[in-house]
Amino acid sequence: MGSYSIGEALDHLFERSHWKPKMIALRMSNEWEAITGRAIAKYTRSVDLREKTLIIYTDVAPLKQELQYGREALIERINEYFGEQVIEQIIIK
Repeated sequence: MGSYSIGEALDHLFERSHWKPKMIALRMSNEWEAITGRAIAKYTRSVDLREKTLIIYTDVAPLKQELQYGREALIERINEYFGEQVIEQIIIK
């Protein structure tokens, strides 16, 4: 049996137990301000991650439009933040 660091062991546990998507969703909502910045986070009601689709809820029309135009850049920023491809598309509601 090979030796693993604690981080590697946790990664293996999350992969095998299918907890990883839930952990990423939890981190996404907890770290949303760090990912997007204070202005976007302030006017975002909530975020939900479902099978590589991020759903962003906001009641501010100009923010909805800004997120629509910057959708691809936001996908890249989020995936870069997590160091892997965690989302493929964004839906804004």
